[in-house]
Amino acid sequence: MNEQQLFWAEQYAKEYIEKNKEFDLELGEQAWSQMLRSTENITSILECGCNVGRNIGFLKQVLPQATKSVIEISKPAFDFVTSQYALHQAFNGSIEDSQFPQKFDLVFTMGVLIHIHPNNLVKAMGKIYNHSDRYILIGEYFNRTPVALDYQGQKDKLFKMDFGKIFLDNFDVKVVDYGFLWGHIFDKAGFDDITWWLFEKPNA
Repeated sequence: MNEQQLFWAEQYAKEYIEKNKEFDLELGEQAWSQMLRSTENITSILECGCNVGRNIGFLKQVLPQATKSVIEISKPAFDFVTSQYALHQAFNGSIEDSQFPQKFDLVFTMGVLIHIHPNNLVKAMGKIYNHSDRYILIGEYFNRTPVALDYQGQKDKLFKMDFGKIFLDNFDVKVVDYGFLWGHIFDKAGFDDITWWLFEKPNA
């Protein structure tokens, strides 16, 4: 594992779980209904970096018939989420190392790519692209110029940039929708000034 992967898998895992257990379900459903307003016929979902399963819980309400699968690098978080939800597939490891026997209608990350070192970002995005059969949704902190910020006193653990443009520049997709979840409204659902992009593979 690289420096960032070790931090999330081991050092910060348990503390993060304790801080992120409770969310406003109604606000979370509202956010996801907004982000998925331009989609159709989603029957399978993969979250890349699910932590305690906040988004899985929201999507259980918004898309109850769709199967839910996850990737999570932290063993404590992985054990927690797999004990809480009936998941179709679950992978304990990094996005870059993940393997699944099938593709998914919707593959997404939410506040995960910001924690991947820029040198490894396109490789992780490539896995996300390959896991998808149709839609890819990315929700991250936005900054037009790439910048590294301290995270809880730690250096090189949070990177802000234009993730949407990077994805467009490196993969064959079209933009379906995009938007912004203002923390002033959505913080209680765990969203913190998130910019999101919804992409679709051609001929999907």
